[in-house]
Amino acid sequence: MNQPTFPASKAVRWTGLSLTSVTALFLLMDAVGKLVMAAPVVAATTKLGYPESSVVGLGIVLLGCTMLYLLPRTAVLGAILLTGYLGGAVATHVRVGGEAFPVGFSLALGVLLWGGLYLRDPRIRELIPL
Repeated sequence: MNQPTFPASKAVRWTGLSLTSVTALFLLMDAVGKLVMAAPVVAATTKLGYPESSVVGLGIVLLGCTMLYLLPRTAVLGAILLTGYLGGAVATHVRVGGEAFPVGFSLALGVLLWGGLYLRDPRIRELIPL
């Protein structure tokens, strides 16, 4: 049974845009760090067991997914792809026996990503009425 969707208030929409912005800024900074092969990013990636040659490729994937997430028309696709990317990050940290913070941070980023999309996109609110 579909419930009618009401337009979100300005406060809800701005909250969604803020969550989206914070999430996207972090992901974009991470993508750029990978693309320019910043020493700390390369060191962290290789410490997780990935070859140095994969860093730029990961940056391209992350940048592409984040750009899809930022465009209203492709935001849902971007969110789905970023969920997969963040799931890979969680799996990687669990595989290497990493600390809890990177796992929790990746999970929290996924929650912020979908929360921002939920608040700013009426199509998502229509699919998942809370």
